[in-house]
Amino acid sequence: MFSLFLLVVASSCRTAELQPASTLAELQQQLRDYISQSKYAAALWGVKVVSLDTGKLLFEFNENKLLTPASNTKLYTAALALDRLGSDYRIKSSIYARNKPDESGTVSGDVIVYGRGDPSVNARLHKGGLEDTLLLFVKAISQAKVKRIAGDLIADCSYFQGPAIGSGWLTDDLQHAYGAEISALSVNDNILRVRVTPGERAGAACHISVLPGSAIAFMRVNNRTITVEKGGARTLQLRRHTSENVLDASGQMTMGDAAQSQDIPVHNPAALFAFLLSDALKRHGIELLGKARSVDCFGRQANPVGLDTFSELGAVESPPLRHLIKETLKISQNLYSDLLLAHIGERSRSPETSQDATSEQLGIHELGNFLVKAGIPPNEVLFEEGSGLSRNNAATPNATVALLQFMARQACSNVFFEALPIAGVDGTLQNRMKNTVAQGHVRAKTGTFNRDSSLSGQMQTASGEHLVFSIMLNRYSSVPGHSGADVDPIAVMLAKFRGRSL
Repeated sequence: MFSLFLLVVASSCRTAELQPASTLAELQQQLRDYISQSKYAAALWGVKVVSLDTGKLLFEFNENKLLTPASNTKLYTAALALDRLGSDYRIKSSIYARNKPDESGTVSGDVIVYGRGDPSVNARLHKGGLEDTLLLFVKAISQAKVKRIAGDLIADCSYFQGPAIGSGWLTDDLQHAYGAEISALSVNDNILRVRVTPGERAGAACHISVLPGSAIAFMRVNNRTITVEKGGARTLQLRRHTSENVLDASGQMTMGDAAQSQDIPVHNPAALFAFLLSDALKRHGIELLGKARSVDCFGRQANPVGLDTFSELGAVESPPLRHLIKETLKISQNLYSDLLLAHIGERSRSPETSQDATSEQLGIHELGNFLVKAGIPPNEVLFEEGSGLSRNNAATPNATVALLQFMARQACSNVFFEALPIAGVDGTLQNRMKNTVAQGHVRAKTGTFNRDSSLSGQMQTASGEHLVFSIMLNRYSSVPGHSGADVDPIAVMLAKFRGRSL
């Protein structure tokens, strides 16, 4: 593995040492030479580069091949959301009750928090703890003069129709934060942080805590860990049961070992929302006499409730879509992207829509309509979910460049491109292309699987020309921990280009 790492470093250094191309012919030859290296003989490259300033094609290779985009999928979902919703759009979560509170502040029946896919109920987007975020809902209930709920507190995520996991996801994805369940009522990115520290003595079990602290009652932990003497190996493993909030902790930590933290996705995020909100209501003096529970689309089908017979006591709105798009693209947040796709899908549902159609399917259908509007051949974009976690998603470099060209002409162009990671500066490109001419001049969406890597976006060359590009490499194993080691050199060559497309 170490020798393989040296080969990657040596290759990257040779690319960095290349003299900047001064003519288009020189640039094209550099790019051909790079992707034709023998180490890529069994791999699949797809590349397309076009000038935004002149519309001229600079380079293309396998531009019409369907390749795995990974998280480059999010470019399409973000563009669709801006087109359908607008950059100022906010997603509303409503608080319903059949009866308004009486003079004593008591609601005689249930209080329902009805989500529509707002991803922002988390500490990161509200500059505070999770408790501060839930306070928005507490305030909305309090402002309705509610002091006591005689019925249940119901977290209703039935707005989204269909399974809680995206099409094409793998079972192992569900063990990681990037595979958090999709729920119309989400909280804390639908994860809990589990922290493990060694016990006080050898032979003792390790200490396991959950953040936020009150959630330890929500996630049951089977602690089969052990603390061993110094010098032993750390073999700690955390694995959640697929359809339960039960965590198996096994393996060992050594005495004095540093704490290990891991984000664990939860099953039924709406239930976690109800659990945490009920706790927050109690802390702020609002009494809940019934239970805190959740209901999804399947539960509502079995027990329909017409919300038109309820009164809206209050509501909580997400930040504007432009902020959600930035959060989605900068750090490549799968959950946000899939929530946006499902929200768009549900907004398109009509009385003529098949009752069997899922929110995800409707969102993909809307994406197809958007591709026609953008002039992108529909057969060059084959998606089944919105984040790129599905290994079945496929797109061509030609389609992605056409998408970038289309978005550059829209009124929301700045919102879209400014949400992309900046090379060497932030997001998923923060540690990539540092100390190269590309730093600060390349804005691009990353996409990474074990054997697939993509980089697509916009850049400014050394001569000041603006380009859009899509670089895709499939069926090739890069050195672990060196994401972008193979696709980034192409972006650097483009950024160094001293010539013009004219």
